Amino acid sequence: MDERVLGKTERPVSVIGLGTWQLGADWGEVTESDALALLDASVEAGVTVFDTADVYGDGRSEQLIGRYLGDHPDLTVTVATKMGRRVDQVPENYVLENFRAWTDRSRRNLGTDQLDLVQLHCPPTSVYSHDEVYDALDTLVADGAIASYGVSVETCDEALTAISRRGTATVQIILNAFRLKPLEYVLPAAQQAGVGIIARVPLASGLLSGKYTAKTTFAEDDHRTYNRDGSAFDVGETFSGVDFETGVQAAVEFSSLVAALPFEVSPAQAALAWVAQQPGVSTVIPGARSIEQARSNAAAGSLAALPADFLAGVTELYDRLIRPQVHDRW
Repeated sequence: MDERVLGKTERPVSVIGLGTWQLGADWGEVTESDALALLDASVEAGVTVFDTADVYGDGRSEQLIGRYLGDHPDLTVTVATKMGRRVDQVPENYVLENFRAWTDRSRRNLGTDQLDLVQLHCPPTSVYSHDEVYDALDTLVADGAIASYGVSVETCDEALTAISRRGTATVQIILNAFRLKPLEYVLPAAQQAGVGIIARVPLASGLLSGKYTAKTTFAEDDHRTYNRDGSAFDVGETFSGVDFETGVQAAVEFSSLVAALPFEVSPAQAALAWVAQQPGVSTVIPGARSIEQARSNAAAGSLAALPADFLAGVTELYDRLIRPQVHDRW
């Protein structure tokens, strides 16, 4: 699989990584044995970066990753975790004392003295502009608790604010065929600043797999059921903020574009390759619920370049069906 340098972390990472939200919660239950097998299959397929967070299963995702890496000490895997969502979302909580407590907990969960990369987990917008926040993160680097820090954002404006800070190593942002706005300013600014881009929600919560119909339902504890109106967290995290019916229609058309490609590839693989092949993207972090899905996702990291007519078709589809719903919001 193709490898790229993850921004200012200077770490080489696979262009397709693994998002591990599903190992904790919010996508239905995953057993411990299935979770460890999924991590193992991803590594065997060439994945060298796991993305997690202290809030995924209240630490379960981190603990499973820590257990797996502890059992495989010779592996070189970058673990990007996140912090800040386990408390009330007010700027006053984003202070050094809390950062120390949160990173200490993540270090225990992951079984490591130093965290590879810690990202602020979509905090209140004003947090990205506070000098004291970056001073506190710099202190954690100086103390050796973390090697690098970055941010996970909801909006392009938040990303640009963080990119302007010299210590920001990475920005994690939603980027997929149904969320094109980051291509305009965020990716060029990150390239110029040497900041890595971690692309999340690359399949628009599964829409771009082409497997859903308007009648598809999800489990009660799946955010695709309970967060469609944004009542639990930013609605842009669920189906990229597109209403489900429109998303299904757009996904059907996306699958038709994929079917016309000159090589055989699934809609999900084409969607991942579309993200991975954008200039400035360091790694893409799809989730996976099965070994087969993990292997299929990883294979997208070695696909041939997508042709110009396919890329133009994606843009036309976005402009016609998706842009009115999402472009000005995030």
